[in-house]
Amino acid sequence: MRPASLGILDLPVSIDRSFFVIVQDPLHGVLSLLDARGHVSAGLTAGGRWAVAFAAPDGVKFNVVREGRCWLRVGDVTVRLGAGDCYLLTRPVPYVLASDLAAPAVPAGVVFADASDGMARAGTGADVVLVGGRFSFGDRAGTVLLDALPPVIHVPGGEADALRWALDEIGGELRSPALGSRLVAEHLAVVLFVRILRWYLGRPGAAVTGWLAGLADPVVGAALRAVHAAPAAPWTVASLAAAASVSRSTLAARFTAVVGRAPLEYLTGWRMELASSRLRRGDEPVAAIARSVGYGSETAFSTAFKRVVGASPRDYRRSVTTRATRR
Repeated sequence: MRPASLGILDLPVSIDRSFFVIVQDPLHGVLSLLDARGHVSAGLTAGGRWAVAFAAPDGVKFNVVREGRCWLRVGDVTVRLGAGDCYLLTRPVPYVLASDLAAPAVPAGVVFADASDGMARAGTGADVVLVGGRFSFGDRAGTVLLDALPPVIHVPGGEADALRWALDEIGGELRSPALGSRLVAEHLAVVLFVRILRWYLGRPGAAVTGWLAGLADPVVGAALRAVHAAPAAPWTVASLAAAASVSRSTLAARFTAVVGRAPLEYLTGWRMELASSRLRRGDEPVAAIARSVGYGSETAFSTAFKRVVGASPRDYRRSVTTRATRR
């Protein structure tokens, strides 16, 4: 796995009682593995009575309301947005932004085709100003991260203090372009994504599943951090329980209840994600990849990989290479 690039997520070093390892923030590792990238698009200025219908986004969509108020409708979810609000759409589904959801919606492609100076315009006037873009990820992002999140994450402006700096900086780069402004804005967008996730995960009762739910649990979280810090270590339920300072039965029951998978099943899944990342990124021998994720036998690794991913390591690498060639 290539070096992590989102250092803002680093945690203090701590020592596990079974293995002397640096404990890494699992979210840090997952985002680095998925190669998260921000893409800033043209903003939207709108006024009067208007509605814009957007096709299903490619990746995770975000928008920030810089001025005014409007409605967001995604499937059967409707959210009233005000100045300072921000939202993420984590599923590839169509959505509508509007002053009045009963107004005839203009396709976004038509509206943004006429964008100038980085802004598209809908309706008449400038009652509302939105700045947005999307986040793209590498292969298997849905399996690893997005499926564990709700379809819509809405951050009210009054609770967005942790996001304010990134929002203001993105807006400034877009309003007053200079050398490298788009690059700066897109890197800031990744910072914004991480901060939205941190804000959401810190809320009581956050609607997350899987390993993200486990991060908030002191017992499960300790085991997750141990796995992500040393995925190739010869973990057993007993050693993970020791890392979490609980009994084997307690860890097994709690981990399965919170994450939805048994501890060693999760370990195998994470090892396969690390392996699939290395298979995508180069021509490293399969045997070497197997050793890097804790398998002494290439055969045992290939069997586990096919069970989790649905293809053998070599077939998976071949399919990724073929898709990349066709783009």
